[in-house]
Amino acid sequence: MHEASLMRDLMSQIRKIAEAEKARRILAVHVWLGALSHISREHFAEHFVEAAEGSPAEGADLKVTLSTDMQDPKAQEIILEGLELETVDP
Repeated sequence: MHEASLMRDLMSQIRKIAEAEKARRILAVHVWLGALSHISREHFAEHFVEAAEGSPAEGADLKVTLSTDMQDPKAQEIILEGLELETVDP
C-alpha cells in the first residue's frame, strides 16, 4: 500500500507539470530516491510502469538516482527532480 500512495502522489505531480507545460507526452522522468526511502530502484521502476499506464508518462524513460547518504536530511524522501517533455506546437 505504501508504494501505491507514493505512486499516486508522484503521478499527480507529473500530471500537474505536464498540464502546466502543455505537454503532449512525457519523454523522461527524473526521480531521486533517498537512502532511507525503503524502495529499490528496480521495485520503484515496476510500480512506476504500472502507475503510468494510460497517462502521458506511459513509456517514459525513468531515470532514477539512488542516494547512499543516510545522513542526508531528505534520506527518507522520494523526489521528482524533473521531466523531459514533448510539448504541443504553439
